[in-house]
Amino acid sequence: MENVYIAPVAGAEIESGYLRIEGDRIADLGPMTQAHAVPGERIDGRGMLATPGLVNTHHHLYQWASQGLAQDATLFEWLVALYQVWAAMDAEVVHGAASAGLGYLALSGCTLSSDHHYVFPKGRGDLFAAEIEAARSIGLRFHPARGSMDRGQSQGGLPPDVVVEQLDEILAATAEAVDIYHDPSFSSKLRIAVAPCSPFSVSRDLMTEAASLARSKGVRLHTHLAETVDEEEHCLEQFGLRPVDYMEKLGWLGPDVWFAHSVHLSDADIDKFARTGTGSAHCPSSNGRLGAGIARVSEMLRRGANVGLGVDGNASSELTPLAGEMRQAMLFQRARYGPTALTARQALEMATLGGARNLGRQGELGTLEVGKLADIALWRVDGAFTSAVADPVAALVFGPQLPLARLLVGGETVVEDDELKTVSQDHVGRLGAEASRRLLNLAEKKGVTAQKEVHQ
Repeated sequence: MENVYIAPVAGAEIESGYLRIEGDRIADLGPMTQAHAVPGERIDGRGMLATPGLVNTHHHLYQWASQGLAQDATLFEWLVALYQVWAAMDAEVVHGAASAGLGYLALSGCTLSSDHHYVFPKGRGDLFAAEIEAARSIGLRFHPARGSMDRGQSQGGLPPDVVVEQLDEILAATAEAVDIYHDPSFSSKLRIAVAPCSPFSVSRDLMTEAASLARSKGVRLHTHLAETVDEEEHCLEQFGLRPVDYMEKLGWLGPDVWFAHSVHLSDADIDKFARTGTGSAHCPSSNGRLGAGIARVSEMLRRGANVGLGVDGNASSELTPLAGEMRQAMLFQRARYGPTALTARQALEMATLGGARNLGRQGELGTLEVGKLADIALWRVDGAFTSAVADPVAALVFGPQLPLARLLVGGETVVEDDELKTVSQDHVGRLGAEASRRLLNLAEKKGVTAQKEVHQ
């Protein structure tokens, strides 16, 4: 790759540079004045911007099949409206939804995605394996989190009892998922995390036992936290503690933990995150769609807390691309705190290195450096309109998503000229549409009608 503008995230940007890949890693990079000819495929990067592949640190892929529902709901209203719909899903729904969701992420520059799957209705097939197989077919690195809920309405939780599991079966299934799938190697394309769903759907015992399980197996911990005011009120009523204080009491702060959302944090909460190395996945579009609020991202970064980005489930952000979340994050912070609150380069760093840190992979990816994995997004900045933007990084972050000339995962092409190359793009899109139809039909057979609106 030569004659390309390189934004490595770590180190100085290179206006006209080269990147050399050997195997699945970056072997060399620098300005063109230092380049020397080597055999192999050559990519002329004139008019292009090279960045690390984007990292998605919070998602619910199954929700591709339930987009456009409960459009005007708060988080709790939205969940109540959709829990019974999700209870009808099977492995076929999950595979189709995950295929479409991961394909769409690849087309937005994502090379590594997490996923938080926490609904496991009985007798519906192997849902976790279904999404893993989808990721393999698309070719992205995947970090699914085996989620769970054991605290239904009969126990003071929010979800209906039909979608919760028992503690012992959750721990056994989670341990099995780690044992079967987790690959800790440097070049790994598949790692597993442990992820009880949220304080309002999970018992204290599950939280503590899950943390012990994850740490005994050397994998990471994830859950939703501090997303809404309703959640804070629930925690105060049920536990006598605010969400972050509750997590601290249960041993859920540390460098092996990342939380989704973290919207409603106090100064003390942010300082605890920074001091303990606890990460956050900022999901601005979903938080805006559900009216949850605007996370204090610029303050978190200023105080030294790590923040990555997430698109969240497609049912709460619909067709939001991961590249678009950089723009949303930057604009939301500026709307709240002023035009210097978050720069384009800080947004890019959150989408790359910040995400890699959340997933414990900052030594392997997230920046363009010699020895790191060749997970690279190559964006066109020479279009008829985008070429008028003087700064390539600003063109990427300030505007709508740029054309994606190439997406490399470990040096292998996954996207070229805005088209998936590992699978048929049309086929993957049809799988997502079929998953949606199947889920809604299965729900209707159970007597559940999905709502498009809550407030008329």
